[in-house]
Amino acid sequence: MADVTDVTALADGPGETGAGQTGTRSRARRGGGADAGGRGRGAGGDAGGRGRASGGEGGRGRGGNGESGGGTGRRWNDGLIARHAGGRKGAADAVAGVGVEGIDEDDATADAADVHQPIGGAYEGPLRVRLDALRELVGLSRTRIEGTTLSEAGRVLDEASTRQRLSSRHTVVAIAGATGSGKSTLFNALAEVPISETGLRRPTTSAPIACVWSEGAAGLLDRLAIPGRLRRRPLAGGDGDEELKGLVLVDLPDHDSAVVAHRDQVDRVLALVDAVIWVVDPEKYADAALHERYLRPLAGHAEITFVVLNQVDRLPGEAADQVLDDLRRLLDEDGMALGEHGEPGAAVLPISALTGQGVGELRELLGRFVQERNAAARRLSADVDAAASRLRSVYVADGRTGLGERSREEFADRLAWAVGAVATGEAAEREWRRNAGRACGTPWLRLWRWYERSRTPGGGAARASVIVEDELTARQRVEQAVRTVAEDAAAGLPRPWAQAVREAAVRGAVGLPETLDELAVTAGPPSGRPARPAWWPAAVLAQAAMTLLQIYGGLWLAGQIIGVLPPGIVPPVLVMLAGIVGGPLVEWACAAAARGPARRYGQDAERRLREAAAGCGRAKVLDPIAAELMRYREVREQYSTVSGLTR
Repeated sequence: MADVTDVTALADGPGETGAGQTGTRSRARRGGGADAGGRGRGAGGDAGGRGRASGGEGGRGRGGNGESGGGTGRRWNDGLIARHAGGRKGAADAVAGVGVEGIDEDDATADAADVHQPIGGAYEGPLRVRLDALRELVGLSRTRIEGTTLSEAGRVLDEASTRQRLSSRHTVVAIAGATGSGKSTLFNALAEVPISETGLRRPTTSAPIACVWSEGAAGLLDRLAIPGRLRRRPLAGGDGDEELKGLVLVDLPDHDSAVVAHRDQVDRVLALVDAVIWVVDPEKYADAALHERYLRPLAGHAEITFVVLNQVDRLPGEAADQVLDDLRRLLDEDGMALGEHGEPGAAVLPISALTGQGVGELRELLGRFVQERNAAARRLSADVDAAASRLRSVYVADGRTGLGERSREEFADRLAWAVGAVATGEAAEREWRRNAGRACGTPWLRLWRWYERSRTPGGGAARASVIVEDELTARQRVEQAVRTVAEDAAAGLPRPWAQAVREAAVRGAVGLPETLDELAVTAGPPSGRPARPAWWPAAVLAQAAMTLLQIYGGLWLAGQIIGVLPPGIVPPVLVMLAGIVGGPLVEWACAAAARGPARRYGQDAERRLREAAAGCGRAKVLDPIAAELMRYREVREQYSTVSGLTR
């Protein structure tokens, strides 16, 4: 029986003869003559082959001295020479035995060219928008979210970029299943050639084997790391089989193999293929390893999933329908949508790969699936959905987020209180009224107050201790204000973004107390006497007049007493009383008139300091918090695009 054809493009470097080693190797186990570019073991190998008979042309002959183009004992690729020999000298046609189709050399050249020429198309429509959003999402989040959390999203982007550069005319479908489920038998039945080894020995399939229905899939197979010796093409159909043209079928090892390397290969290939055919049998269709490790995590990939119940020929009567219904129930519990009644979802079919029952229906279903040419995009869309689902906890907030106006005002109030804006305003108001009292008060009252102050020594030392205590308390109030506003801003945010908001607030709070202390000096009330109102000179003149009346009345009365002036006690007493009573009246009127300007002066001083403190807090704390919240809103919008949510 003839072996199947090996369709891999080789690019190992220049050959020993100086010709490039690009081409394909065709193996034929037949007597007689070897095909052009292959190995001939009969008598008289063609040009470019290896002949063991005497006189092999261009090859190595052990029966004569026909050795040219290569060193003794060295292996060389004769594909290019054989191709020229076949085209110019009429070399023998490709060998086609039972179940084997020969490969045209020009097609092999096309396979080799596909390795270097990207033939995939750009993603279009919603998938392109979602991939762009995912790329932007990852870029905005790298400094906020751990790399392990973003690793899956990064893998999806890398695979999307890689798959885009490869053939969009091919659909890679893997056949996966448990030990003894009949994967390889189904693989051979679909290819209609005995490609994959079957038997009772377990595990039978030790490495992925690929069967290609058309040219141009070399890059895809390289991506799957399937070596050339395991790449096949079926005879039945071949390039002429339009139904499955573009299909790349991959037979995988057992997912429950006792060999760890086999399970690793299954996991690696399943992450790269465009679709999967899961083969289950009546004995192990409910295996927990299958459902918990594969079907349940891949429930979102239902549109690119086929689940076939194999070996139904072993079930008597209605048992096949019962097992099939139970399989559908388990898939529904796994969360996998079933493609029934025209709805998108996984296709579930009963088959018998051994007898051929249902294989034709599966083949027809695969043909329609492959000809749609969108399996890769659907796989990527499902991968984006899965990545978005894993990232939901780090992007979706609980409730409304952001920093409200009330929180901003409370933060400004706390800073104003910490910097002493209220106390500064009150002190400025008192200072203004004190200046008014000094300017408009009676000289005798000012003299008395000076006397009282001079009799109260040591007041300054007590005041200094109070100032030190106030500074410590102010620093604590600033720290408390920053913590409070940070917690208000982080409320409801996902953990990484809440932590980023807190860190931004803490970084901004460094040096904030010292800056507020400087503001208390520079933005407080101006040094020197405050501005005087327009009526102030008139009040000063009135108070001076009252003082002069008192002095004039006193001198008049003293002159009468000593006899210098004629007697008449009433007039001087009245003048003197007018000055004595008028002075306090003027002082009281000035104090009443000074309340309004003094209050406004104190309010202005408080407002200036409050605004300065609020501006400092906004620049050092609120603006960094707002920047983090803005970044979160940006990534939240990108995540909504990635996940397909509408805000």
